[in-house]
Amino acid sequence: MSVAPHVSLIVCTRSRAAHLEPALRALAKIRSKLAWEVLLVDNASTDNTADLIRAADDCGGRLHYLYAPRQGLGAARDFAWRNARGKILSFTDDDCYPAVDYIDAVWDAFERRPEGCLGGRILLFDSSDYPITIDEGTECRTLPAKSFIPAGEFQGANLSFRREVLETIGGFDRELGAGTLFPCEDVDAVAAASWAGFEVGFDPAPVVYHHHRRKSRDVPNLRATYDRGRGAYFAKYLLRKETRATYARAWFAKTLKPSSLLHLGRIYREVSGGLIYALRGHSKKRPKVE
Repeated sequence: MSVAPHVSLIVCTRSRAAHLEPALRALAKIRSKLAWEVLLVDNASTDNTADLIRAADDCGGRLHYLYAPRQGLGAARDFAWRNARGKILSFTDDDCYPAVDYIDAVWDAFERRPEGCLGGRILLFDSSDYPITIDEGTECRTLPAKSFIPAGEFQGANLSFRREVLETIGGFDRELGAGTLFPCEDVDAVAAASWAGFEVGFDPAPVVYHHHRRKSRDVPNLRATYDRGRGAYFAKYLLRKETRATYARAWFAKTLKPSSLLHLGRIYREVSGGLIYALRGHSKKRPKVE
């Protein structure tokens, strides 16, 4: 396209060709009055993901294939936005189906609102799946700049940024995300935006349908993984002088609740995740582009 897109929609995937086709079909159904593009990012897949994407409907010439060699969702998303051309950079997952009006809804939300980053609704696609990693909120909400961002308040399955925000914060942390020990690249990026001086918020208009296929038996292991990522996220902001007091108060307030005594396993996993993150010596600054 000769016209710079209003919105770039970015979908990262790794070795999930068996489940990718419904997402590709959903992308092909999107309709918009705007210039837009979709970037399908192959994060070092070892199956036939590349062939499947290249054979898919190209969304009227809008679909572009990218190969990101460094494993991890944070690394893939960071690679992707730097190769996107949109003014708004929207992220969803390879098991999510954006609504037909998703592009218009995202753009209109940023036209109406001043925030630098917006989450959107994430609805369960299959009612037999366990109701986790969704957000059915119907009310707009805003968090002021320099706020504590609770883990889970924003989810990478439906998350959009103004380009200048990602430029300001240095993009996504490549040490984080699914495929690494610490699946928290989404909330980390939102927190970085907040502490860079941007308001962040939620708007119910952009909708994706999450087809994660998880059942109740899968939830304990999933929660354990998220606990470890949450601990790393908290540790990262406890290590920073500017954010230390705010994050210390929030974390201790959460863990000292009487009800928290019923979840000592979760607390242990958060603390151990934070210690592992700190002991690995991750920089307090966001990684430079490779």
